[in-house]
Amino acid sequence: MATYVLIHGAGDSAFYWHLLEPELRARGHEAVSVDLPCEDPSAGLGDYADAVVAAIGERTEPILVAHSFAGFTAPLVCARVPVPLLVLVAGMVPAPGERGGDWTANTAYPGALAESEAEIFYHDVPDRLAREALAHSRRQADAPGSEPWPLDAWPEVPTRYLLCRQDRMFPADWMREVVRARLGIEPDEIESGHCPALSCPGELAARLDAYRLEIAEGA
Repeated sequence: MATYVLIHGAGDSAFYWHLLEPELRARGHEAVSVDLPCEDPSAGLGDYADAVVAAIGERTEPILVAHSFAGFTAPLVCARVPVPLLVLVAGMVPAPGERGGDWTANTAYPGALAESEAEIFYHDVPDRLAREALAHSRRQADAPGSEPWPLDAWPEVPTRYLLCRQDRMFPADWMREVVRARLGIEPDEIESGHCPALSCPGELAARLDAYRLEIAEGA
């Protein structure tokens, strides 16, 4: 049995993972969803990492799954807890010393491919579920995007990147180049918008389990 620790993106909540959790449990694994202190104006990246470490508790060898802005938090956890695998799902990839607020300019971000929040994030999610997700969204405080990312380099942890081909927030053609340049790997791809944990949780669970098996067999 593996433990998957699920870290949501900016202005979101653990609700984002509520369909993925039973999919992982059906495969015999434990799923732990973390609520980050995103509404706390004083909480920075260290506090976000603290929340994840607290959720891990005494569990050993957690697999971290980081969505979107959680790409800034998950590597900090890897620096504090032994982690066998980090999976970025449509995740941001920070550079040493980079502020989240500067990330779009530094990566030549082309902009979102839609205007409304629903069209950007949930265009491939059933309407009722999209409304629920919007109702569970939270205000994102500025603090974690205003401080330099504190690591000197990406942690020496096996890392996989799952790119979403229909992503309207992080357009696929641009994100492929960001991943290649910053991680030096070729991203895997899924036919989904920005939020595959809502649009295709079964397929996402299968992808995560395949990564786990790949790492286990390599070890």
